[in-house]
Amino acid sequence: MDALDELARRIRRLAGDDLRPVWFGDVLVFAAATVTEPMTSVTEPMLVLVVQGAKRSTLGERVFEHHPGQAVVFTIDLPLTSQIIDATPDRPFLTLGLRLRPATIAQLLVEGGPVPAGAPDAPGMAISDADDDLLDSLVRLLRLFDDPRELKVLGAGVRREVHWRLLNGPHAALVRQAGTADSRLALVARAVAWVRARYDRVIRIDDLAADVGTSVSSLNRHFRAVTSMSPLQYQKQIRLQKARMELLAAPHDVSAIGYAVGYDSPSQFSREYRRMFGAPPGQDAIRLQSAAIVRE
Repeated sequence: MDALDELARRIRRLAGDDLRPVWFGDVLVFAAATVTEPMTSVTEPMLVLVVQGAKRSTLGERVFEHHPGQAVVFTIDLPLTSQIIDATPDRPFLTLGLRLRPATIAQLLVEGGPVPAGAPDAPGMAISDADDDLLDSLVRLLRLFDDPRELKVLGAGVRREVHWRLLNGPHAALVRQAGTADSRLALVARAVAWVRARYDRVIRIDDLAADVGTSVSSLNRHFRAVTSMSPLQYQKQIRLQKARMELLAAPHDVSAIGYAVGYDSPSQFSREYRRMFGAPPGQDAIRLQSAAIVRE
């Protein structure tokens, strides 16, 4: 059986089709039977393999499409707007994900020696066709779910193998940074955590740079290289994403939600929300309540 065909069969059995990702520890499976509206989310470091269907994602000004057999590597928390663009009840959109563990990457770097050199990808995500070795390890990972005893005993080893395949794949330099404490990626990860913890406050870039231990110019350069945006643009995207999810539950409470995510001016909140999502807050929320969306 072709690897993608077997993965599709196993994902459909594990995931269901309620537009809600299903987690089994570090492993994610997801199935959707319809195309969806664009929705925002914040990624985490992980590998995502598109098995069937297609998805379009936007990061800042950059647009990516994910097609069957393509592995998407995220090495940092990134605010994405994503939409399933190819899915039907007969051929649903299917994905498989695995959280990436920096400690596992670091251990493999020590045990395995040097990995292929090359300039790290920018931003902190990359897409390429999955090779046979990576697909084989992912198939064997899902097969373990047939037997809880085998999953308990062998699962950690197969997850470790997936990390190793990524370290020796086309985006080795990017993955390597995720396991290196003094890398540019590690610095930006600290900055991202700092901004996310203060998304609803006024922040000063001088304070951020001092807390992560670098200069303002170096911070801005590295942050933009990894995330495709400045720290303040990142904060704005996080604010508006959180506001959108709150508005799904309370579409008529626009001013209060805008204030809760850090906007003192309702007009500024409405203006920036419309620029990002294409409609005013209340109108967008009402539309989404009756549309197909991917729920966290």
